[in-house]
Amino acid sequence: QVQLVESGGGLVQAGGSLRLSCATSGRTFSNYGMGWFRQAPGKEREFVAAIKGSGTSTNYADSVKARFTISRDNVKNTMYLQMNSLKPEDTAVYYCAIRRDRSSWLSARRIDYEYWGQGTQVTVSS
Repeated sequence: QVQLVESGGGLVQAGGSLRLSCATSGRTFSNYGMGWFRQAPGKEREFVAAIKGSGTSTNYADSVKARFTISRDNVKNTMYLQMNSLKPEDTAVYYCAIRRDRSSWLSARRIDYEYWGQGTQVTVSS
């Protein structure tokens, strides 16, 4: 059974930083790409960042480029999202997800991800 558990969310002032973690189990972690998505109240869940199974390539939404960094530790079976220079518009529930296949494509599409975590709330105050 595949499980993903996010942690690290919280309340932070604009300009501050947070690091999210996503601990996984039940799948050979390094074989699968993973991604972060977020969903603000009343909005669709949107892509934030993706990373290959090897961790050698990444992809970001334009809205977070140069502020967020996705990474993974294939020994600890954990993925991270370092978020710097946070803005109020970054406020959302953040979800991690693992791909349904072993494609190396850095997908931004929700349909390409099979398992999801329960989400962690990030709130950025102005």
